[in-house]
Amino acid sequence: MIVFQLSCSIFISLVSRFRAGLKAEIGVFFPMIVLRVLENVAQPNFQQKMIVLRFLEKLCVDSQILVDIFINYDCDVNSSNIFERMVNGLLKTAQGVPAGAATTLMPPHDTTMKLEAMKCLVSILRSMGDWMNKQLRIPDPHSPKKLEASDDSPESGSLSMSNGNVDEPIEGSDSHSDTSSEVSDVSTIEQRRAYKLELQEGISLFNKKPKKGIDFLINAKKVGDSPGEIAAFLKNAPGLNKTMIGDYLGEREELTLKVMHSYVDSFDFQGMEFDEAIRAFLQGFRLPGEAQKIDRIMEKFAERYCKCNPKAFTSADTAYVLAYSVIMLNTDAHNPMVKIKMSPDDFIRNNRGIDDGKDLPEEYLRSLFERISRNEIKMKEDDLARQQKQSMNSNRILGLDSILNIVIRKRGEEKHMETSDDLIRHMQEQFKEKARKSESVYYAATDVVILRFMIEVCWAPMLAAFSVALDQSDEEVVIAQCLEGFRYAIHVTAVMSMKTHRDAFITSLAKFTSLHSPADIKQKNIDAIKVGTWFHVLVLSVKGNSKLTTWC
Repeated sequence: MIVFQLSCSIFISLVSRFRAGLKAEIGVFFPMIVLRVLENVAQPNFQQKMIVLRFLEKLCVDSQILVDIFINYDCDVNSSNIFERMVNGLLKTAQGVPAGAATTLMPPHDTTMKLEAMKCLVSILRSMGDWMNKQLRIPDPHSPKKLEASDDSPESGSLSMSNGNVDEPIEGSDSHSDTSSEVSDVSTIEQRRAYKLELQEGISLFNKKPKKGIDFLINAKKVGDSPGEIAAFLKNAPGLNKTMIGDYLGEREELTLKVMHSYVDSFDFQGMEFDEAIRAFLQGFRLPGEAQKIDRIMEKFAERYCKCNPKAFTSADTAYVLAYSVIMLNTDAHNPMVKIKMSPDDFIRNNRGIDDGKDLPEEYLRSLFERISRNEIKMKEDDLARQQKQSMNSNRILGLDSILNIVIRKRGEEKHMETSDDLIRHMQEQFKEKARKSESVYYAATDVVILRFMIEVCWAPMLAAFSVALDQSDEEVVIAQCLEGFRYAIHVTAVMSMKTHRDAFITSLAKFTSLHSPADIKQKNIDAIKVGTWFHVLVLSVKGNSKLTTWC
């Protein structure tokens, strides 16, 4: 635990001071170190979760960091949505373990984590508000002295967004003045964000209906309409469901057949051992369940392998049969439900006469057996798969149970954290992917309009967290956090002229005043009234006046 705490301490220093020069590295480590712990709600390690929550609270001290994270990762098509995942993870933690879900958390620990998550959500809004105030050069609205001093200042709703480009040194972030490649341009960021959202919509559709998803992406000009371009997308795009990729590649329509051929032909198996080639090939998708689909895919694989290695086998049929044999060996060797394992002699016997009536060399088959038995063939999981399910049965990962037609029952317990070696290997793969895909440009946020996109992402989770907690809890500290969250949320949305979002927070807060039923008023309702009075708008809302004035 001390090691994890030190890792987080070092990581926050890197993010705070050197993020402009470590864009790719932070894009890998943030999900691996922070988000994986944050998003584990049902079976978390309490100490690790608390370390991460305090890490996030410290992160918000520098108001520049969150905005930079948003534009460099949530607006980068090749990066994970770090800000969005962080907010949603905090929401789930603040709401606690779902009813009926098994958990290892003790009730006091659950209560502590919920409060800390709420504090983090408030800290995010406070950080956004501080950054906005700084960029627009407006005083802190939560300071009475500053409010008095600003009586003659124009209303927040009339502030021009063009005032957002402020060239000021960024406190606590000494890397920006020297190493940032570009300052943010709101039109560029807006285009990047819109592109990513439309691409994600297409990916989401593909993960439900592959053909419809591809049609959507082609019409949206996110993917070209040639088989080669579609194949490259299936091979390289993050977030695609591996099962759906396999199903799509196995279809027999003219276009999908051409796509599958282009997909397989994109691999260079020259000089690779047979099992190494299969390993590389099956990393990108899960074999489909239908035998005909598997046949089409593996037949093309065998043809491609023999074309890259013409002296390996007498014909592609040999490679085709051996590929099936290797897949079955992999399942037999690494499936814990198979009690009696295949021996080297069994494997050799099963492959007699497959090389155009001749036997393959015994030493070749024995060596192949040893490599497969030692090193399981696994599908490479992407970030989406890791979020949805952190551990899966190995033969279901590859879809190998479809080939053998074996029903495998789930393991009794799922592992929620991989071994250190697995993590290291995954990080190395991620670094290679980032180096190949991601742009090296680091954007330093300067335009206040960027907050609009951030609010679009976080307003609904924030509203849910504060409303539910305020409704269900009578604890003073929880109520105080919720009301503070409402205060910051209304301030930011009002200044950014986001009327719909502002009114959603005000209307929700108005319900907690209980002015319509004075007999039921509690202390928290009185506190809500005080906040409403401070805003100068809540009375209008409660009386049913739909015209909510802008508050600053």
